[in-house]
Amino acid sequence: MKYGDGNRWRNVMRWIDSSVEGDEPMTSTQFNWVRTVPFVFLHLACLVAFFIPVSATAVIVCVALYWLRLFAITAFYHRYFSHRAYKTNRFWQFIFALLGNMAAQRGPLWWAAHHRAHHHHSDTEDDLHSPVQRGFWWSHVGWFTCDASFKTQWHRIKDFARYPELCWLDRYDIFAPFLLVVLLFISGEGLAYVAPQLNTSGLQLVVWGFFISTVLLFHSTVTINSLGHIWGKRRFNTKDQSRNNAFLALLTLGEGWHNNHHRWAVSARQGFYWWEVDITYYVLKIMSWMGIVYDLNPVPAKILAEGRAQPQPSNGIAQQEKA
Repeated sequence: MKYGDGNRWRNVMRWIDSSVEGDEPMTSTQFNWVRTVPFVFLHLACLVAFFIPVSATAVIVCVALYWLRLFAITAFYHRYFSHRAYKTNRFWQFIFALLGNMAAQRGPLWWAAHHRAHHHHSDTEDDLHSPVQRGFWWSHVGWFTCDASFKTQWHRIKDFARYPELCWLDRYDIFAPFLLVVLLFISGEGLAYVAPQLNTSGLQLVVWGFFISTVLLFHSTVTINSLGHIWGKRRFNTKDQSRNNAFLALLTLGEGWHNNHHRWAVSARQGFYWWEVDITYYVLKIMSWMGIVYDLNPVPAKILAEGRAQPQPSNGIAQQEKA
């Protein structure tokens, strides 16, 4: 669908303010090229790395921000805002939202509402990023290039929409990524001044710490969309085609136990059994000891028993639940 110049300009304005209204129906699943410009720029900016020096500091910052923001997506955007798998206070809730927003995967309310819609319609025609319905590439990168994915589904996120600070972050979802870029640039320039032997600069930290790190983070996250429903094993007979995949679980700090998750989505733990590595859950457990989070939802005993009753992969590991 083609829109007039006014709608194109509104699409540009939405890069900064996602609440900008227009006269387009916002239901089309056709490609919207204006929507994709920031995403394409994010990838092209990585090429700057070939034209500037690299340093160990830049690579370390890249890796550190990859893991930190990946944890923010899985622990905060997903398990907290989408599924309320544990509790925290309002201060930490805002910090969680800010850190998650720095991953440049839009605002916390948009992300959580969209994910709730995925669970409600999983692998049906109404599931916007199902690889079963639309194929690998659409579920990996295509779904957010259309108008149908843009708006926050407020009716699905009323519980968190009552917090104005979360609504502000959701509306101006460019703020947190921009803040991270500014902090990286200032840090890089500061290091260049006080520790020139590190051979870093503001531009270098922005390219490695934001652009490269963010691109790697994005593609790791969306593998759960594109691969988590077609590659792996099904322990539970859920209504969708969700799969458990140990490789994806390691890549995404525990999100790869996707069939488990679709069986009992409100659990803080997605690796239901001790041999299923779920790093996000381990960190959340430590955070609960520190008082940052509390009331982590467990996996009910009946669900664990149901999973043990199903045929398990033959991997030479004793199938025994740890206390």
